[in-house]
Amino acid sequence: MSAYLASFYNILINGEDELRRIDLLAGLVILISPIVHLIVVSGIDVPYGRYTSSSWGMPVNGKLAWFLQELPAFMIPAFMYINTDTTDLSLPATILIFAFLIHYFNRVFIYSFSIKGGKPTPWSILLMALCFCICNGYMQGTFLIRYSQYKPEWLLEWNFVIGMLVFAFGFYTNMRCDSILRNLRPPGFKGYKIPHGWMFEYVAAANLWGEAVEWTGWALACWSLQAFAFATFAVLYLSARSYSHHLWYLKKFEDYPKDRKIFIPFLI
Repeated sequence: MSAYLASFYNILINGEDELRRIDLLAGLVILISPIVHLIVVSGIDVPYGRYTSSSWGMPVNGKLAWFLQELPAFMIPAFMYINTDTTDLSLPATILIFAFLIHYFNRVFIYSFSIKGGKPTPWSILLMALCFCICNGYMQGTFLIRYSQYKPEWLLEWNFVIGMLVFAFGFYTNMRCDSILRNLRPPGFKGYKIPHGWMFEYVAAANLWGEAVEWTGWALACWSLQAFAFATFAVLYLSARSYSHHLWYLKKFEDYPKDRKIFIPFLI
């Protein structure tokens, strides 16, 4: 076992085979995804936002925390793209990397500064999110920019067309539902209200659902181990977070719509 772990460490940290390294990272993300899901649905709420807790470490301003933790997911692939000869990069790969960057540009430079009344985030949670975004930004950027081999015909493949349409719908839903949540709070209001409108009529945390849909579509369009790993983590983590939100709404509001589902419209 120790020899195996040493070999794994050498490949992941010191190895020269970068493609194998990002494959290992993808495997790690897939491995931890159900573990994180089970931890959250078991009742251990991730302590940020409405669940924030000082017991998890020194609090960091909510806007600053979002900006810092999401920044590497934008900067790493953007830096790689700028500093790599992309003359041979296919159009499908270019579209996919820019779709990834557009999402994180919104999260870093728009969403983080538009938060209203955001609660502090413990530094430990900020650190964990930061590490994930560093690994994921490196993993996705490396595959798409250095190792993807999409041909121009990939643009017409069923999975690319459907995947990008699903991505666009999820991206729109995520942004629209974030806006609905922000507009629930007039200036000076620090409490919570039941969100309504768009996909909030069907699921408890429609903003999280939209992001999960977004990355599912993106993974379908990429059809890579790295993209599927990210989508797996997104779906399992965000569905668990949505479960926590659903229970929280049921306890806090007597008039919360009882037919509103947790994560899958009309089903669950």
